[in-house]
Amino acid sequence: MKVTKEMSITEIIQQYPDAHGIFMKYNLGCIGCIAARFETLEDGLIAHGIDVDEFLKEINKAVE
Repeated sequence: MKVTKEMSITEIIQQYPDAHGIFMKYNLGCIGCIAARFETLEDGLIAHGIDVDEFLKEINKAVE
């Protein structure tokens, strides 16, 4: 399974603990945010002005 933009941030961290480093690289403190449970990765990235496709490439490479 790959990380997708439709997944919640909490779901990603639960399934791929190593993904935490990618969130930190982009200065995303999403893991502790209450919205992480229901907000999709895409929603969170857009809200922070981060390119979704670039982030997905990097995070999927990290969790392989």
